Amino acid sequence: MTLKSNIMKHQLIIVGGGPAGYTAAEAAGAAGLSVLLIEKNNIGGVCLNEGCIPTKTLLYSAKIHDNAKHASKYAVQTSDVSFDLPKMVARKNKVVRKLVLGIKNKLSACNVTTLIGEAIIVDKNTVCVDDKLYQCDNLLLCTGSETVIPPINGIEDVDFWTHRDALDAKELPSSLTIIGGGVIGMEFASYFNSLGTKVTVIEMMDEILTGMDRELSAYLRQEYAKRGVQFYLESKVTSLMQNEEGIHVGYEKDETTSSISSEKLLICVGRRPVMNDNGIKQLHLEQTARGHIVVNEQMQSSLSGVYVCGDLTGHSLLAHTAVREAEVAVHAILGKEDKMSYLAIPGVVYTNPEFAGVGQTEETLQSKGIAYSTVNIPMAYSGRFVAENEGVNGYCKLHISDDNRILGAHVLGNPASEIITLAGMAIECQMTVADFRKIVVPHPTVGEIFREAL
Repeated sequence: MTLKSNIMKHQLIIVGGGPAGYTAAEAAGAAGLSVLLIEKNNIGGVCLNEGCIPTKTLLYSAKIHDNAKHASKYAVQTSDVSFDLPKMVARKNKVVRKLVLGIKNKLSACNVTTLIGEAIIVDKNTVCVDDKLYQCDNLLLCTGSETVIPPINGIEDVDFWTHRDALDAKELPSSLTIIGGGVIGMEFASYFNSLGTKVTVIEMMDEILTGMDRELSAYLRQEYAKRGVQFYLESKVTSLMQNEEGIHVGYEKDETTSSISSEKLLICVGRRPVMNDNGIKQLHLEQTARGHIVVNEQMQSSLSGVYVCGDLTGHSLLAHTAVREAEVAVHAILGKEDKMSYLAIPGVVYTNPEFAGVGQTEETLQSKGIAYSTVNIPMAYSGRFVAENEGVNGYCKLHISDDNRILGAHVLGNPASEIITLAGMAIECQMTVADFRKIVVPHPTVGEIFREAL
Protein backbone atom coordinates (compact mmCIF):
# COMPACT_ATOMS: atom_id res chain seq x y z
CA MET A 1 0.00 0.00 0.00
CA THR A 2 1.40 3.38 -1.05
CA LEU A 3 0.25 6.14 1.26
CA LYS A 4 -0.42 9.63 -0.01
CA SER A 5 1.16 12.61 1.72
CA ASN A 6 -0.46 15.74 3.24
CA ILE A 7 -1.88 14.12 6.37
CA MET A 8 -5.09 15.81 7.52
CA LYS A 9 -5.50 16.39 11.27
CA HIS A 10 -8.82 16.50 13.15
CA GLN A 11 -9.73 16.70 16.81
CA LEU A 12 -12.15 13.81 16.37
CA ILE A 13 -12.43 11.07 13.75
CA ILE A 14 -15.57 8.97 13.78
CA VAL A 15 -15.64 5.66 11.93
CA GLY A 16 -19.21 4.71 11.02
CA GLY A 17 -22.05 7.00 9.96
CA GLY A 18 -25.00 5.28 11.60
CA PRO A 19 -27.07 6.70 14.49
CA ALA A 20 -24.10 6.71 16.89
CA GLY A 21 -21.71 8.16 14.33
CA TYR A 22 -23.83 10.95 12.92
CA THR A 23 -25.18 11.90 16.37
CA ALA A 24 -21.64 12.20 17.74
CA ALA A 25 -20.50 14.13 14.67
CA GLU A 26 -23.32 16.65 14.98
CA ALA A 27 -22.77 17.14 18.72
CA ALA A 28 -18.99 17.46 18.43
CA GLY A 29 -19.20 19.75 15.41
CA ALA A 30 -21.78 21.97 17.10
CA ALA A 31 -19.41 22.24 20.09
CA GLY A 32 -16.67 23.56 17.81
CA LEU A 33 -14.50 20.48 17.35
CA SER A 34 -13.00 19.69 13.95
CA VAL A 35 -14.72 16.41 13.02
CA LEU A 36 -14.18 13.87 10.27
CA LEU A 37 -16.99 11.32 9.83
CA ILE A 38 -16.09 8.28 7.72
CA GLU A 39 -18.80 5.97 6.37
CA LYS A 40 -18.10 3.11 3.96
CA ASN A 41 -21.62 2.89 2.50
CA ASN A 42 -24.40 5.40 3.18
CA ILE A 43 -24.78 8.08 5.82
CA GLY A 44 -27.44 6.88 8.23
CA GLY A 45 -26.01 3.38 8.50
CA VAL A 46 -28.05 0.19 8.63
CA CYS A 47 -30.80 1.74 10.75
CA LEU A 48 -31.79 4.47 8.34
CA ASN A 49 -30.99 2.78 5.04
CA GLU A 50 -31.90 -0.87 5.57
CA GLY A 51 -33.23 -1.28 9.09
CA CYS A 52 -35.37 0.78 11.45
CA ILE A 53 -36.83 3.35 9.06
CA PRO A 54 -37.51 1.26 5.94
CA THR A 55 -39.07 -1.60 7.92
CA LYS A 56 -41.36 0.76 9.82
CA THR A 57 -42.36 2.47 6.58
CA LEU A 58 -43.41 -0.83 5.04
CA LEU A 59 -45.04 -2.01 8.25
CA TYR A 60 -47.14 1.15 8.33
CA SER A 61 -48.37 0.46 4.80
CA ALA A 62 -49.27 -3.06 5.91
CA LYS A 63 -51.04 -1.66 8.97
CA ILE A 64 -53.10 0.70 6.79
CA HIS A 65 -54.00 -2.29 4.64
CA ASP A 66 -55.07 -4.22 7.74
CA ASN A 67 -57.19 -1.29 8.93
CA ALA A 68 -58.88 -0.99 5.55
CA LYS A 69 -59.71 -4.70 5.50
CA HIS A 70 -61.31 -4.48 8.94
CA ALA A 71 -62.88 -1.02 8.60
CA SER A 72 -66.37 -2.45 8.95
CA LYS A 73 -65.69 -2.96 12.67
CA TYR A 74 -65.77 0.83 12.91
CA ALA A 75 -68.88 1.23 10.74
CA VAL A 76 -66.82 2.24 7.72
CA GLN A 77 -67.54 0.35 4.51
CA THR A 78 -64.74 -0.43 2.07
CA SER A 79 -64.55 -2.69 -0.95
CA ASP A 80 -61.85 -4.14 -3.15
CA VAL A 81 -59.05 -3.34 -0.70
CA SER A 82 -55.71 -3.89 -2.42
CA PHE A 83 -52.10 -2.77 -2.34
CA ASP A 84 -49.37 -1.97 -4.83
CA LEU A 85 -46.14 -3.56 -3.57
CA PRO A 86 -43.76 -1.78 -5.99
CA LYS A 87 -45.26 1.57 -4.95
CA MET A 88 -44.92 0.63 -1.28
CA VAL A 89 -41.24 -0.10 -1.85
CA ALA A 90 -40.85 3.14 -3.82
CA ARG A 91 -42.41 5.12 -0.98
CA LYS A 92 -40.06 3.39 1.47
CA ASN A 93 -37.09 4.49 -0.64
CA LYS A 94 -38.43 8.05 -0.81
CA VAL A 95 -38.73 8.22 2.98
CA VAL A 96 -35.15 6.97 3.38
CA ARG A 97 -33.80 9.51 0.87
CA LYS A 98 -35.60 12.34 2.62
CA LEU A 99 -34.24 11.44 6.05
CA VAL A 100 -30.69 10.84 4.77
CA LEU A 101 -30.73 14.27 3.15
CA GLY A 102 -31.86 15.79 6.44
CA ILE A 103 -28.94 14.21 8.31
CA LYS A 104 -26.47 15.36 5.66
CA ASN A 105 -27.79 18.90 5.99
CA LYS A 106 -27.41 18.81 9.78
CA LEU A 107 -23.85 17.51 9.48
CA SER A 108 -23.02 20.28 7.03
CA ALA A 109 -24.57 22.90 9.33
CA CYS A 110 -22.32 21.63 12.15
CA ASN A 111 -19.21 21.91 9.91
CA VAL A 112 -18.62 18.16 9.93
CA THR A 113 -16.41 16.80 7.15
CA THR A 114 -17.86 13.59 5.75
CA LEU A 115 -15.93 11.03 3.76
CA ILE A 116 -17.37 8.01 1.97
CA GLY A 117 -14.87 5.19 1.96
CA GLU A 118 -13.63 2.23 3.96
CA ALA A 119 -11.60 3.21 7.00
CA ILE A 120 -8.61 1.18 8.11
CA ILE A 121 -7.43 1.86 11.66
CA VAL A 122 -3.64 2.28 11.67
CA ASP A 123 -3.33 3.23 15.34
CA LYS A 124 -5.41 5.14 17.88
CA ASN A 125 -4.52 8.46 16.27
CA THR A 126 -4.37 7.47 12.61
CA VAL A 127 -6.94 6.24 10.10
CA CYS A 128 -6.36 5.37 6.45
CA VAL A 129 -8.98 5.79 3.72
CA ASP A 130 -8.14 5.11 0.08
CA ASP A 131 -4.39 5.16 0.83
CA LYS A 132 -4.65 8.59 2.47
CA LEU A 133 -3.87 9.11 6.15
CA TYR A 134 -5.95 11.13 8.58
CA GLN A 135 -4.86 11.90 12.13
CA CYS A 136 -6.89 12.71 15.22
CA ASP A 137 -6.69 13.51 18.91
CA ASN A 138 -9.65 11.23 19.67
CA LEU A 139 -11.05 8.25 17.82
CA LEU A 140 -14.69 7.14 18.03
CA LEU A 141 -15.58 3.70 16.67
CA CYS A 142 -19.20 3.21 15.56
CA THR A 143 -18.86 0.50 12.92
CA GLY A 144 -22.11 -1.23 13.91
CA SER A 145 -23.03 -4.83 13.22
CA GLU A 146 -23.72 -7.16 10.32
CA THR A 147 -26.13 -9.99 9.63
CA VAL A 148 -25.09 -13.42 10.88
CA ILE A 149 -25.41 -16.15 8.26
CA PRO A 150 -25.45 -19.49 10.10
CA PRO A 151 -23.44 -22.43 8.69
CA ILE A 152 -26.45 -24.55 7.78
CA ASN A 153 -25.83 -27.58 5.58
CA GLY A 154 -26.74 -26.67 1.99
CA ILE A 155 -27.04 -22.93 2.53
CA GLU A 156 -24.51 -22.15 -0.21
CA ASP A 157 -26.87 -23.65 -2.79
CA VAL A 158 -29.99 -21.78 -1.68
CA ASP A 159 -31.17 -18.38 -2.89
CA PHE A 160 -32.22 -17.07 0.52
CA TRP A 161 -33.21 -13.58 1.64
CA THR A 162 -31.63 -11.40 4.28
CA HIS A 163 -33.53 -8.39 5.62
CA ARG A 164 -32.16 -6.30 2.73
CA ASP A 165 -33.76 -8.54 0.13
CA ALA A 166 -37.06 -8.66 1.99
CA LEU A 167 -37.19 -4.86 2.15
CA ASP A 168 -36.79 -4.54 -1.62
CA ALA A 169 -39.11 -7.37 -2.65
CA LYS A 170 -41.55 -6.06 -5.29
CA GLU A 171 -43.30 -9.39 -5.82
CA LEU A 172 -45.20 -10.98 -2.97
CA PRO A 173 -44.20 -14.59 -2.31
CA SER A 174 -47.03 -17.04 -1.84
CA SER A 175 -45.19 -18.57 1.11
CA LEU A 176 -42.23 -17.57 3.28
CA THR A 177 -40.22 -19.42 5.90
CA ILE A 178 -38.42 -17.22 8.43
CA ILE A 179 -35.51 -18.66 10.39
CA GLY A 180 -35.37 -16.68 13.61
CA GLY A 181 -38.22 -15.52 15.84
CA GLY A 182 -36.54 -12.41 17.19
CA VAL A 183 -37.56 -8.81 16.59
CA ILE A 184 -36.54 -8.75 12.92
CA GLY A 185 -38.15 -12.10 12.21
CA MET A 186 -41.43 -11.16 13.89
CA GLU A 187 -41.67 -7.79 12.18
CA PHE A 188 -41.24 -9.38 8.76
CA ALA A 189 -43.69 -12.13 9.76
CA SER A 190 -46.20 -9.40 10.58
CA TYR A 191 -45.55 -7.54 7.32
CA PHE A 192 -45.86 -10.47 4.96
CA ASN A 193 -48.77 -12.03 6.87
CA SER A 194 -50.71 -8.76 6.59
CA LEU A 195 -50.21 -8.78 2.83
CA GLY A 196 -51.41 -12.35 2.43
CA THR A 197 -48.27 -14.49 2.38
CA LYS A 198 -48.36 -17.84 4.17
CA VAL A 199 -45.68 -17.37 6.84
CA THR A 200 -43.80 -19.94 8.92
CA VAL A 201 -41.40 -18.98 11.72
CA ILE A 202 -38.75 -21.42 12.98
CA GLU A 203 -37.15 -20.53 16.32
CA MET A 204 -34.49 -22.48 18.20
CA MET A 205 -35.55 -21.19 21.63
CA ASP A 206 -38.73 -22.24 23.44
CA GLU A 207 -40.38 -18.86 22.86
CA ILE A 208 -40.14 -16.01 20.37
CA LEU A 209 -38.58 -12.62 21.19
CA THR A 210 -35.89 -13.67 23.65
CA GLY A 211 -35.24 -10.85 26.12
CA MET A 212 -38.76 -9.45 25.98
CA ASP A 213 -41.43 -10.28 28.56
CA ARG A 214 -42.05 -13.98 28.10
CA GLU A 215 -45.78 -14.01 28.91
CA LEU A 216 -46.59 -11.16 26.53
CA SER A 217 -44.35 -12.71 23.86
CA ALA A 218 -46.50 -15.83 24.07
CA TYR A 219 -49.68 -13.74 23.74
CA LEU A 220 -48.29 -12.04 20.62
CA ARG A 221 -47.34 -15.40 19.13
CA GLN A 222 -50.82 -16.73 19.81
CA GLU A 223 -52.36 -13.69 18.12
CA TYR A 224 -50.33 -14.26 14.96
CA ALA A 225 -51.05 -17.97 15.07
CA LYS A 226 -54.76 -17.04 14.87
CA ARG A 227 -53.92 -15.06 11.74
CA GLY A 228 -52.34 -18.08 10.12
CA VAL A 229 -48.64 -17.76 10.99
CA GLN A 230 -47.16 -21.16 11.85
CA PHE A 231 -44.56 -21.34 14.59
CA TYR A 232 -42.03 -24.11 15.21
CA LEU A 233 -40.36 -23.50 18.58
CA GLU A 234 -37.40 -25.39 20.05
CA SER A 235 -36.58 -26.33 16.47
CA LYS A 236 -33.06 -26.37 15.05
CA VAL A 237 -32.63 -25.94 11.30
CA THR A 238 -30.31 -28.68 10.06
CA SER A 239 -30.42 -28.47 6.26
CA LEU A 240 -31.52 -26.40 3.28
CA MET A 241 -32.27 -27.48 -0.27
CA GLN A 242 -33.77 -25.71 -3.27
CA ASN A 243 -35.44 -27.10 -6.39
CA GLU A 244 -38.18 -26.11 -8.81
CA GLU A 245 -40.78 -26.69 -6.09
CA GLY A 246 -39.24 -24.14 -3.73
CA ILE A 247 -36.91 -24.05 -0.75
CA HIS A 248 -36.97 -27.00 1.64
CA VAL A 249 -35.97 -26.40 5.27
CA GLY A 250 -35.02 -29.42 7.34
CA TYR A 251 -35.30 -29.01 11.10
CA GLU A 252 -34.95 -31.10 14.22
CA LYS A 253 -37.29 -31.03 17.22
CA ASP A 254 -37.38 -33.49 20.08
CA GLU A 255 -34.84 -35.67 18.25
CA THR A 256 -37.23 -35.94 15.30
CA THR A 257 -36.33 -34.56 11.87
CA SER A 258 -38.97 -32.91 9.68
CA SER A 259 -39.06 -30.43 6.82
CA ILE A 260 -41.21 -27.63 5.44
CA SER A 261 -41.23 -25.97 2.03
CA SER A 262 -41.89 -22.44 0.86
CA GLU A 263 -41.34 -20.15 -2.11
CA LYS A 264 -38.92 -17.90 -0.23
CA LEU A 265 -36.64 -18.18 2.79
CA LEU A 266 -35.67 -15.30 5.09
CA ILE A 267 -32.74 -15.73 7.48
CA CYS A 268 -32.57 -13.39 10.47
CA VAL A 269 -30.89 -15.18 13.37
CA GLY A 270 -28.91 -12.25 14.74
CA ARG A 271 -26.15 -9.74 14.17
CA ARG A 272 -22.46 -9.51 15.11
CA PRO A 273 -20.09 -6.54 15.55
CA VAL A 274 -18.13 -5.35 12.51
CA MET A 275 -14.47 -5.65 13.49
CA ASN A 276 -12.82 -7.73 10.77
CA ASP A 277 -10.51 -6.20 8.16
CA ASN A 278 -10.86 -2.65 9.48
CA GLY A 279 -7.91 -2.54 11.87
CA ILE A 280 -9.93 -2.41 15.08
CA LYS A 281 -8.52 -5.71 16.30
CA GLN A 282 -4.94 -4.47 16.10
CA LEU A 283 -5.76 -1.81 18.69
CA HIS A 284 -6.01 -4.74 21.15
CA LEU A 285 -8.98 -3.25 22.98
CA GLU A 286 -10.35 -5.21 25.91
CA GLN A 287 -13.26 -7.41 24.84
CA THR A 288 -15.95 -9.47 26.49
CA ALA A 289 -16.12 -13.25 26.12
CA ARG A 290 -18.62 -12.73 23.28
CA GLY A 291 -16.31 -10.41 21.37
CA HIS A 292 -17.83 -7.04 22.22
CA ILE A 293 -15.61 -4.10 23.17
CA VAL A 294 -15.51 -3.19 26.86
CA VAL A 295 -16.17 0.48 27.67
CA ASN A 296 -16.55 2.51 30.85
CA GLU A 297 -19.47 4.78 31.75
CA GLN A 298 -18.05 7.49 29.48
CA MET A 299 -17.89 5.06 26.53
CA GLN A 300 -14.08 5.03 26.56
CA SER A 301 -12.36 1.77 25.73
CA SER A 302 -9.35 0.28 27.49
CA LEU A 303 -7.16 2.49 25.26
CA SER A 304 -7.10 6.17 26.23
CA GLY A 305 -8.56 8.42 23.56
CA VAL A 306 -10.49 5.62 21.84
CA TYR A 307 -14.25 5.65 22.38
CA VAL A 308 -16.77 3.03 21.23
CA CYS A 309 -20.53 3.39 20.73
CA GLY A 310 -23.38 1.38 19.30
CA ASP A 311 -23.47 -2.31 18.44
CA LEU A 312 -19.73 -2.80 19.01
CA THR A 313 -20.30 -2.58 22.78
CA GLY A 314 -22.97 -5.30 22.76
CA HIS A 315 -25.01 -3.56 25.44
CA SER A 316 -27.99 -3.01 23.20
CA LEU A 317 -28.20 -3.36 19.43
CA LEU A 318 -30.68 -0.48 19.23
CA ALA A 319 -30.38 2.86 17.48
CA HIS A 320 -31.72 4.88 20.41
CA THR A 321 -29.15 3.34 22.74
CA ALA A 322 -26.39 4.23 20.27
CA VAL A 323 -27.61 7.84 20.09
CA ARG A 324 -27.37 8.28 23.85
CA GLU A 325 -23.99 6.54 23.97
CA ALA A 326 -22.73 8.96 21.32
CA GLU A 327 -23.86 11.96 23.37
CA VAL A 328 -22.04 10.59 26.42
CA ALA A 329 -18.84 9.95 24.44
CA VAL A 330 -18.78 13.48 23.02
CA HIS A 331 -19.41 14.95 26.46
CA ALA A 332 -16.43 12.96 27.77
CA ILE A 333 -14.23 14.28 24.96
CA LEU A 334 -15.39 17.83 25.74
CA GLY A 335 -14.73 17.36 29.45
CA LYS A 336 -18.41 17.55 30.42
CA GLU A 337 -19.64 15.36 33.27
CA ASP A 338 -21.94 12.61 32.01
CA LYS A 339 -22.28 8.84 32.16
CA MET A 340 -24.18 6.16 30.29
CA SER A 341 -27.08 4.40 31.96
CA TYR A 342 -28.71 1.21 30.69
CA LEU A 343 -31.34 1.17 33.41
CA ALA A 344 -34.24 2.04 31.12
CA ILE A 345 -33.55 1.13 27.49
CA PRO A 346 -36.90 0.62 25.72
CA GLY A 347 -37.31 -2.29 23.34
CA VAL A 348 -40.09 -2.27 20.76
CA VAL A 349 -41.46 -4.84 18.33
CA TYR A 350 -43.38 -3.01 15.59
CA THR A 351 -45.86 -5.75 14.88
CA ASN A 352 -49.58 -5.04 14.82
CA PRO A 353 -50.29 -4.96 17.74
CA GLU A 354 -47.07 -3.36 18.92
CA PHE A 355 -45.15 -4.81 21.84
CA ALA A 356 -42.83 -2.73 24.00
CA GLY A 357 -40.91 -3.13 27.22
CA VAL A 358 -38.50 -1.17 29.37
CA GLY A 359 -36.53 -2.00 32.49
CA GLN A 360 -36.60 -5.39 34.16
CA THR A 361 -38.61 -8.41 33.04
CA GLU A 362 -39.84 -11.07 35.43
CA GLU A 363 -37.12 -13.35 34.10
CA THR A 364 -34.30 -10.87 34.83
CA LEU A 365 -35.72 -10.01 38.25
CA GLN A 366 -35.90 -13.67 39.21
CA SER A 367 -32.40 -14.38 37.92
CA LYS A 368 -31.03 -11.49 40.00
CA GLY A 369 -32.98 -12.50 43.09
CA ILE A 370 -34.74 -9.11 43.31
CA ALA A 371 -37.99 -9.05 45.28
CA TYR A 372 -40.90 -7.55 43.34
CA SER A 373 -44.64 -7.54 42.88
CA THR A 374 -46.45 -7.46 39.55
CA VAL A 375 -49.56 -5.66 38.35
CA ASN A 376 -51.02 -6.98 35.08
CA ILE A 377 -54.16 -5.39 33.67
CA PRO A 378 -55.99 -5.51 30.32
CA MET A 379 -55.51 -2.55 27.99
CA ALA A 380 -59.31 -2.26 28.08
CA TYR A 381 -58.81 -0.23 31.27
CA SER A 382 -57.93 2.63 28.90
CA GLY A 383 -60.97 4.27 27.34
CA ARG A 384 -58.96 5.54 24.37
CA PHE A 385 -57.67 2.03 23.70
CA VAL A 386 -61.21 0.61 23.69
CA ALA A 387 -62.39 3.36 21.35
CA GLU A 388 -59.65 2.62 18.81
CA ASN A 389 -59.31 -1.17 19.09
CA GLU A 390 -62.68 -2.78 18.43
CA GLY A 391 -62.73 -6.43 19.46
CA VAL A 392 -59.03 -6.35 20.38
CA ASN A 393 -57.36 -6.43 23.78
CA GLY A 394 -53.85 -6.15 25.09
CA TYR A 395 -51.98 -6.11 28.37
CA CYS A 396 -50.01 -3.74 30.56
CA LYS A 397 -47.65 -5.27 33.09
CA LEU A 398 -45.69 -3.35 35.74
CA HIS A 399 -43.08 -4.67 38.17
CA ILE A 400 -42.78 -2.85 41.50
CA SER A 401 -39.96 -3.12 44.04
CA ASP A 402 -40.43 -3.60 47.78
CA ASP A 403 -39.85 0.13 48.28
CA ASN A 404 -42.54 0.91 45.67
CA ARG A 405 -40.25 1.91 42.80
CA ILE A 406 -41.10 1.00 39.23
CA LEU A 407 -38.64 -1.63 37.99
CA GLY A 408 -40.11 -2.65 34.64
CA ALA A 409 -43.01 -2.00 32.31
CA HIS A 410 -44.29 -4.10 29.41
CA VAL A 411 -47.15 -3.32 27.03
CA LEU A 412 -48.82 -5.38 24.32
CA GLY A 413 -51.22 -3.24 22.32
CA ASN A 414 -51.16 -0.15 20.10
CA PRO A 415 -49.51 2.30 20.42
CA ALA A 416 -47.06 0.63 22.81
CA SER A 417 -44.06 2.22 21.08
CA GLU A 418 -45.36 5.73 21.84
CA ILE A 419 -46.39 5.28 25.47
CA ILE A 420 -43.49 3.15 26.76
CA THR A 421 -41.39 6.30 27.19
CA LEU A 422 -43.61 7.34 30.09
CA ALA A 423 -42.60 4.22 32.01
CA GLY A 424 -39.00 4.54 30.86
CA MET A 425 -38.72 8.01 32.36
CA ALA A 426 -40.16 6.74 35.64
CA ILE A 427 -37.64 3.89 35.77
CA GLU A 428 -34.63 6.01 34.79
CA CYS A 429 -35.55 8.62 37.41
CA GLN A 430 -36.22 5.83 39.94
CA MET A 431 -39.66 7.19 40.67
CA THR A 432 -41.90 5.64 43.28
CA VAL A 433 -45.50 4.76 42.58
CA ALA A 434 -46.50 7.85 44.57
CA ASP A 435 -44.20 10.04 42.44
CA PHE A 436 -45.66 8.69 39.21
CA ARG A 437 -49.24 9.20 40.34
CA LYS A 438 -48.54 12.92 40.78
CA ILE A 439 -48.08 13.25 37.01
CA VAL A 440 -51.19 14.51 35.23
CA VAL A 441 -51.80 12.43 32.10
CA PRO A 442 -54.18 13.80 29.42
CA HIS A 443 -57.53 12.08 29.06
CA PRO A 444 -58.40 10.12 27.05
CA THR A 445 -55.04 8.68 26.08
CA VAL A 446 -53.69 5.14 26.03
CA GLY A 447 -50.84 6.31 28.27
CA GLU A 448 -53.34 6.52 31.12
CA ILE A 449 -53.00 2.74 31.36
CA PHE A 450 -49.96 3.17 33.63
CA ARG A 451 -51.95 5.23 36.13
CA GLU A 452 -54.71 2.65 35.98
CA ALA A 453 -52.19 -0.08 36.78
CA LEU A 454 -50.86 1.86 39.76
